[in-house]
Amino acid sequence: MENISVLGSTGSIGESTLDVVARLPDRYKIIALTANRSVEKLIEQCKTFKPHYAVMAEESAAEKLESALREIGLSEIQVLSGVEGLEKVASLPEVDQVMAAIVGAAGLLPTLAAARAGKRVLLANKEALVMSGQLFIDEIEKNNAELLPIDSEHNAIFQCMPSHKRTDLRSVGVKRILLTSSGGPFLNRTLNELCGVTPDQACAHPNWEMGRKISVDSATMMNKGLEVIEAHWLFNAPADDIQVVVHPQSVIHSMVEYDDGSVLAQMGNPDMRTPIAHAMAWPERTISGVSSLNLFDIARLDFEKPDFERFSCLRLAYDALRNGGTSTAILNAANEVAVDAFLNETISFLNIPKVIESVMDQMAAVDANSLNVVLEADKEARSIAVEEIQSLGR
Repeated sequence: MENISVLGSTGSIGESTLDVVARLPDRYKIIALTANRSVEKLIEQCKTFKPHYAVMAEESAAEKLESALREIGLSEIQVLSGVEGLEKVASLPEVDQVMAAIVGAAGLLPTLAAARAGKRVLLANKEALVMSGQLFIDEIEKNNAELLPIDSEHNAIFQCMPSHKRTDLRSVGVKRILLTSSGGPFLNRTLNELCGVTPDQACAHPNWEMGRKISVDSATMMNKGLEVIEAHWLFNAPADDIQVVVHPQSVIHSMVEYDDGSVLAQMGNPDMRTPIAHAMAWPERTISGVSSLNLFDIARLDFEKPDFERFSCLRLAYDALRNGGTSTAILNAANEVAVDAFLNETISFLNIPKVIESVMDQMAAVDANSLNVVLEADKEARSIAVEEIQSLGR
């Protein structure tokens, strides 16, 4: 029996994780569930999985949850709150695996706690690597933790790699990584057609069901940019060895090209339960609930180069990766603020990259040699981003 803490259990990744767990009750046990604001949804999950711990981001929400659990006879579930509660359930001695699925910078500290505790970290929170790549990798290696990628693209690359150890690509005959992208909901729109898009339109992804923030990132292709940075750290790959390939069908989840001309691809229906089940059971294979891929229904697979002019967020992510240091933390922080402003209809869709680029221009990157340095860069970038958004409204 494998004991699991699910950080971000009420989000799309968290719900998919619980779906996989429910199919394999003799193999997995849920020890802890955590949520940001979704008290009602967490109550229902507690009824089903009866964890030992339940954590809410805010104390007031935790008090509401605790009262509700007591009323339905689940008072034995210990309710915690805040970063301290998240870090505790990520590092519990009895926990074997931690699903790190909290969206954004909020997931950094509990994910680091899991790494320091030597857990199998199922990484769906890409910001942990985007913000503090080398620091995070160092914690994984120093504490003999396992790092398994959950993003469908990185999980696909992991499956196509000759070695599951982080190593120099050239030493194992890998020429480059081909990171696929659906292109999002606006792949075929011109710049002019992007001027008036709404949050609901940006969140209507053609292939994947995701949270609103990640859906907007997919629409701007910042999500792919963050994945480029994540791939750099996961697989020790230079920026120039990571090629984004637009593949609208989302059937090939990514590829690895070798020196001998071979290209290995991982294929499957666009369903996050596949990479989740793979990482949870690795090196074994288990059921996931995902239907079989029908190649006859798909009939064709298309590929094209990304347009860095229409999707300048992808260009900015490559720039940040090449600049190094705190550049990627600055990029991530500015993006989170800009996306939030767009979702609240404070700025337009095309102003998202403008805010990010302005923040990056105003902040000089420094060596990301400590967590405090990273968090300070994150804080300053957010402050500048807010000022930029306010100036756009004047």
